[in-house]
Amino acid sequence: MHVAAVLKRKGNQVVSIAPDRTIAEAVSLLTNHGIGAVLVLDTTGNIHGILSERDIVNGVSGHGADVLAQRVDALMTPDVERCSPHDTIARVMGVMTERRTRHLAVTEDGRLAGLISIGDVVKQRLIDTNLEVETLRGYVSLRADQ
Repeated sequence: MHVAAVLKRKGNQVVSIAPDRTIAEAVSLLTNHGIGAVLVLDTTGNIHGILSERDIVNGVSGHGADVLAQRVDALMTPDVERCSPHDTIARVMGVMTERRTRHLAVTEDGRLAGLISIGDVVKQRLIDTNLEVETLRGYVSLRADQ
C-alpha cells in the first residue's frame, strides 16, 4: 500500500501555523485539533519547519513557562522529513524509524499534499494486514470446499 491510501482515508487537510506566531498559539492549535505536531508554513504555503510536542517540551525544559511567549520559529525543527504519495507504507515506516520522527510532510511536484503521522501509518498497516488475513481465509475456505 502507498501513502496516497493514507491520505485518501484521513484526508489531506494540514493544520499549520506561521513562523511568527507564539508557542502558546501553537499549543492551542495542537490541543484544539488533538494532534501532536503542526507544520510551520509561510504565507505562500512553503514549509519552514514543523513544531511538535517534543519541541515544546524541550523548550519548556530549557526556558520554563516563558517559552510560551516565544515565536514558533524559535523552537520548530527546520528540517522537515518528507515523502511522496507514491511511497510505500513500508518505506515510510523505515524512514520514521531510522530518523526517529513521528510526522512526514507529503509533497508532490514541490507542493504540500498532506501530513502523515506514525499513528496514520500504523493504522494503514493494520488495515492492510486485516485485508491480507481475510483474503487468505477466503482462499483457504475455497480450497477446503473443493
